[in-house]
Amino acid sequence: MMSKDWIDRDVARVWHGFTQMATYADNEPVIVERAEGHYLIGTDGRRYLDAISSLWVTTLGHRVPELDAALIEQLGRVAHSTLLGNGSKVVIEFAEALGEVVPIPDPHFMFASDGAAAVEQALKIAFQYWTNQGVRGRTSYLAFGGAYHGDTVGSLSLGADGFGSAIFDPLRFPVLRAPGFDASDCMAIAADMIRTDSERLAAVVVEPYVQGAAGVKIHDPAGFKVLQQACDETGVLLICDEVATGFGRTGTMFASQRCELTPDIMTLGKGITGGYLPMSVTVSNRKVHDAFLGEDLSEKTLYHGHSYGGNALAAAIALRHLRLLSEWSVLDNVAKRSAQLQQLLSEKVSLLSIVRDVRVAGLMCGVELEEKHKRGRRVCATAVRSGVLLRPLGDVIVIVPLLTSTEEEIETIVDVLADAISQEEGH
Repeated sequence: MMSKDWIDRDVARVWHGFTQMATYADNEPVIVERAEGHYLIGTDGRRYLDAISSLWVTTLGHRVPELDAALIEQLGRVAHSTLLGNGSKVVIEFAEALGEVVPIPDPHFMFASDGAAAVEQALKIAFQYWTNQGVRGRTSYLAFGGAYHGDTVGSLSLGADGFGSAIFDPLRFPVLRAPGFDASDCMAIAADMIRTDSERLAAVVVEPYVQGAAGVKIHDPAGFKVLQQACDETGVLLICDEVATGFGRTGTMFASQRCELTPDIMTLGKGITGGYLPMSVTVSNRKVHDAFLGEDLSEKTLYHGHSYGGNALAAAIALRHLRLLSEWSVLDNVAKRSAQLQQLLSEKVSLLSIVRDVRVAGLMCGVELEEKHKRGRRVCATAVRSGVLLRPLGDVIVIVPLLTSTEEEIETIVDVLADAISQEEGH
């Protein structure tokens, strides 16, 4: 069946997120049938280099034999059993392994299925942490301009305006808002706000090092020190949202490590299973976790949980994936490919007339174009027609290559992007 037929069937029944369905079919969507390694293959048989890591979730590639085997092996045991009041062998094993690498001492893990859910858990945990200790008034949060933390009501409240969030303002709760990463002094300002309003702040929520959905905005890692100091001095909890930046994406296992942050709570998702199955987790230190200990069925209990939280299939893959990141020296490859990407973009893209800025952090990259209606979309459409799958955030072309990308693949991505931007210069 040709792609046009599949697109018609798609439109007839599927509602795509962040997509205007009235024009979906006009934008030449790729209908994926299968994948091989670093390539997605459409129903028309065309191959597309996955330069967005399937929305930043795929790390090692598609159909990784070791991850396939982990899934099949776990299927022979059990696919899922609830973590509400009971345990799971493979989830315990994964939590133990993850506990060895997260930048939180003596961590405890609450599992969910996506990043926004992990953020919601973090919000509720931070709120009840103070309530359980009899502290009243610490009910607010501090977040940053340009922030994006998900699309549930709580995570949407933490996020800045944009992506159609204004329509939900009647549902969003107010937060203290520090400047975004465009302001070089945003961390110093945030630290002052923490000290001034500490008695009403439950927590600060920040994306360490990179604000991904803001267009890959990067802040000097050294600048986060004042944020940590302000939280330490006031007791305000520090929540690091690493849904996008975790598991090697920025060049260290977690961006918090690059920023020398020791969060009280972390949220992880996207790359946690290498792009195989939905999974996320909220990580808490012992201080936070122990604030919930008390009598059985007491008010100190965190009455929160998800039906598929701690899914055994996802945990088995996540465990094998975590080990592969080390066994394959993936972070070494990220460092090499990041340096190569930055150099090639400097040589072939930065000087093009409609390019405003190029930002690279590990294998997260934003190429900002001069503003013009649908310019980013046109550039990405041209790239897709040339066999490289890209996606814009407004006028920012986001490049998120697989962590195992080869030298030749990085060259292909940059060459195709440069050609697509050059074609757009004439519009």
